[in-house]
Formats: sequence, C-alpha cells, structure tokens
Amino acid sequence: MSASPPTAEAPAERLLARAVLVLLLGVGAILRVWLALTDDGLSWPDEIYQSLEPAHRLVFGYGMQAWEFLEGARTWALPGLVAALFKLSTLLGLEEPRGYLGLTRGVFGLLGAATAWGSWRMARAYGASPLAASAGASLFALAAVPLYFAPRAMSENASALPVVLGLGLALAPGASRRAGVAGASLLGLAVLLRLQNGVFCVGLLAVLAARRDWRAARDALAVLAGWAFLFGLLDRLTWGRWFHSALVYVDFNVVKNGAASFGTEPFSYYNRVLFRAMGGVTLVTAVLTLFAARRAPGLLGVAGAFYLLHALQPHKELRFLVPALPLFAALAGVGLDTVLRHLPPSPVRLALPLAVVAVAGFSGLRVGGLTFRDLGQYPGPKSLQNAWDDFGPANRLLITAGKLPDVCGLKVEGIHLAWTGGYSYFHRDVPLYAHHGPGRDSRLYSHVLTLSGGVANGEVVASEGPFVLVRLPYGRCTPDPAWSSRLP
Repeated sequence: MSASPPTAEAPAERLLARAVLVLLLGVGAILRVWLALTDDGLSWPDEIYQSLEPAHRLVFGYGMQAWEFLEGARTWALPGLVAALFKLSTLLGLEEPRGYLGLTRGVFGLLGAATAWGSWRMARAYGASPLAASAGASLFALAAVPLYFAPRAMSENASALPVVLGLGLALAPGASRRAGVAGASLLGLAVLLRLQNGVFCVGLLAVLAARRDWRAARDALAVLAGWAFLFGLLDRLTWGRWFHSALVYVDFNVVKNGAASFGTEPFSYYNRVLFRAMGGVTLVTAVLTLFAARRAPGLLGVAGAFYLLHALQPHKELRFLVPALPLFAALAGVGLDTVLRHLPPSPVRLALPLAVVAVAGFSGLRVGGLTFRDLGQYPGPKSLQNAWDDFGPANRLLITAGKLPDVCGLKVEGIHLAWTGGYSYFHRDVPLYAHHGPGRDSRLYSHVLTLSGGVANGEVVASEGPFVLVRLPYGRCTPDPAWSSRLP
C-alpha cells in the first residue's frame, strides 16, 4: 500500500500548519512541565512504587519495596531509566527531592509533548497534510487525559513515544527497510518498558503478513527476537531467571487473576470514562478515525485490537490506554485529511482543522477540574474530589520531615503508606513506619505525620491541609532490628 498523494497546499495553509504545530507542541510541553512542578499528589501508587521508589533505592541505597520488586513481577527497565535521571540530578547538584523529582517528572512531561509530535509524524507518513496532521496531534498534545497522566513516572507514559514512533516507521506506506528495522526496534524497547505493548508487536507482524510483505515481516521478527533476548537477559541479570518478570506477571494477572482484587469494571468502562473525561476530544477522534479506515486499515486494526483487549480485561484503569492514544490521534489526522480532500480551497477548509484544535484546547482548559469520577477512579464520595494533588500535602510534609536535623524515624498515620511518596519524598535513611506500625510510646520514631486531630502530646512542626507533622517528646530513637522496608 502506498500513501495517498497529498493535495496541493496554498502558501498560507503551509504557514498556518507550521504555526499550529509549533503552538500546540509548545503549549503542550509548557503545560506538562508546569503540572510536573506543581502537583505533588499521585493518581495511583504505581507511579511511586513501580518507578520512583525502586529508582531511589538504586541511587541512594534505601527505599520502600513493593511486592513486585520483592517477587520480581516487573523488569528493572523503567526504574533503571528513572534511576539514570535521579543520578543525573545528583550530578547537576539537584540532590534533594524537589530537584530529582522535578527533573524526572519534567522529562516525563516532555516525553508526552514529543509523543504528540510522533502522532503528527505518523499522520504525515500516511499522507496527511501538515495542517490535518497538526490538528490530529492536538488531540493528544492538548487533551485532558494525556495531560493529566503526562508527568507521572509510569510505564504507560514512558512507552507511548517508542510505540507511536515505532509503528509510524514500521507501518508507514512505502517504508524503507531501515525504517522498518528501526520501528520494530522501538517497539521492542516499548515492550521492555511495559509488557502489554507486546500487543503492538504482534499487530505489526500481522499487518506485514496481511500485506504479504514477507521481507519486512522477517526483519521485524528478527529484531523483535533480539529485543526479547534483551528482555530475558535483563531478568536473568536482575532476578536470576530468564523472563522471570514476565512469568511472574502472567501468573499473577492471568493464571490467578490477581489484578481483579484491585477492582473490576464492565466492557463499556473505557468508552464511558473517555467520554466523561474529554467528551469532545473522544467524539471528534472516533468520528475522524472512521474516515481513516481505508487509508490506514492496518494501523487502525492494531490500535483497535489494543483497545479491545484492554476492554475485555476485568481490571481496568484509564492509564492503561495511554500508549494507544497517540495512535488514535494520528488516525484522526489522517481521517481529517480525507475529509479535507473533498473540500475545495475555501475558508471552511482552513476552519475545520482549527475547530479540531479548538476542541482539544477546550479539553486542556478543563484539565484542572478533572475529578476522580471523570477518570473512572474510586466509588463513593471521593469520586467527586478533584484529581489533582491528591495527598500532595502529605508528600510536601514528607519533604519537610526529611530536612529536619533531629528526625530519626517517622510514622505515617491517617493514610496508607502506599498513597504517599515514600522515601522518594522523605529522602532520609531512617525507618519509615506505616499507620499500623508500633505505637507512639515505642520510641522507635521521633516524628509522626498524622491528621490534624491526632496531635496528642506532640509538638506541631509543620502543617498543610488536613495533615500535620508532629515531633514526639522522646528524644532519640531506639534502634529497631525488626523494621522492614517492605511496603505493607
């Protein structure tokens, strides 16, 4: 299949397309970095304990350990990437939480902006005009859901860029052999960061086989086999067994259906939540994607399969779809180009792409008002709470506690330790106790982070929101040989 020849563009349209692309990428990057530097909350514990906390343990020698990193249910690829950013921060003199967390979250935010560019590039590879491709990319660059998740150190965010670039290179009509190899390699990297991205690899091979492009299929298979070897080797070096993390993960999630213990949702969950969180963007993307079906059937099939397989899983979280969102944005760009080709040069031909950008921009404007209900999280009253800076006050008090010269142990009361930033925010090599840990009279810790009603006989050192940091009147801590760094 070859790309459809582009229609002739007026100089004004080319200039407008360039301006729109620069603007949406710039605004998307600025918003993501700003969010990275102002939000100390968390959406889900994974953004701390699957990336930041194991990276902190690698670089600084201490950190809470989730069960996944005790039993080996995750590869060390993502924590290794974050650890490299932490180490870079220390080399730059940013050795405190504000420094290494700000740099890391900022980099993840910029990866999100680069992913939007990947959507633009993919749409262009399928023959979309620069203006249509830019409008499609805005549906990722400026939309509320990608903005919300962008600064969070999650595998979905880290892998979205190699996914969109990899499929854009390997599936583009008329792709060169070198581009195909590079694309397959990027997809291999995406799987190393997140195992579920293997769906894209299978999809790539299926599309190449459907096209009867056997040479490209053989090249892709060979490259993916090489990355599979690297995946297994990393597990062998870190966990002591080839493909250990994949085997443990599949056993927990598929054989034992362990993920269901975190909640299950019906098949319609993702449709419902996407329309609730960013209804205009979802509707525009869905409609325009249909117009791309004839020009990009393979890409649509791969993206659709990823969406369908996730919708069929009992346990669902909106972030699981992040790697596929830039693909749908690119498809929307191709679909918009298809529509524009049926329109003569006129103001309407220019206004339609700008209307798509406006829909995306409006979605971005309401990102600060997202609630947990909008994101499909939590039943009951908490679903109506704002989704930003959740437990941020507690994390900022952890930073404060880490700077106190007399802190020799800290207990977190009134909140489960998994919903805090752990040592990534506390950054002090002393015991950190959960809410059900030893009592205050144990003298195993000198400070307590608790709710404002739990001061008792201590001295309030700092407070924010509903939380207070309390110094207990016991002086030095008694050593605790039974203390464990395992996350409860």
